Amino acid sequence: MSEPVTVIARRRVRPGSEQAYEDWLERLTTEAKDLPGYVGAEFHRPEAGEREYRSVFRFDSLENLEAFERSDLRARYLEEIAPHVDGDAAWDRMTGLEVWFDPPPGTVVPQPSPHRMAALLIAVVFVLVLALNLVLDPLIGGWPLALRLLLTVTLQVLAMTYLIMPRLTRALARWIYPSTQTVS
Repeated sequence: MSEPVTVIARRRVRPGSEQAYEDWLERLTTEAKDLPGYVGAEFHRPEAGEREYRSVFRFDSLENLEAFERSDLRARYLEEIAPHVDGDAAWDRMTGLEVWFDPPPGTVVPQPSPHRMAALLIAVVFVLVLALNLVLDPLIGGWPLALRLLLTVTLQVLAMTYLIMPRLTRALARWIYPSTQTVS
């Protein structure tokens, strides 16, 4: 089983090639919609006086990202854009919970919809805490409150990290990460 993966690509576009690059991104993401596991992409133009574009691609699994990386589609598009960019793009991969933490300096990581993530987390935490309390109460009901809470929180975090959230994030990826193709 693989977790969803976010890739941040940074690429320096040659002066005068900005429109060709943006058109290229638009065509690439249009074709990528048909790829297995492709969730969506976002693009960010360079800051004033800079030439580095940032592109954020999301796939539902590392396997599907790697299949894209080996694809003829990607090879064809990289060959096409080569005259318009300075060298290869720098790629940063992020999987699982690491996208919840601070990214490397200078990297902008679009977050999932905060309202949707909040709703999902409230539902998951409520159901999981309720279930754990119902199951554990007969076993540890006489323990001191701090120990009961420590065990419950530990089991909840482990279950969410390794069992529940990877599956839910993959299953609901298109809902959590609404797909955009706008260069902003």
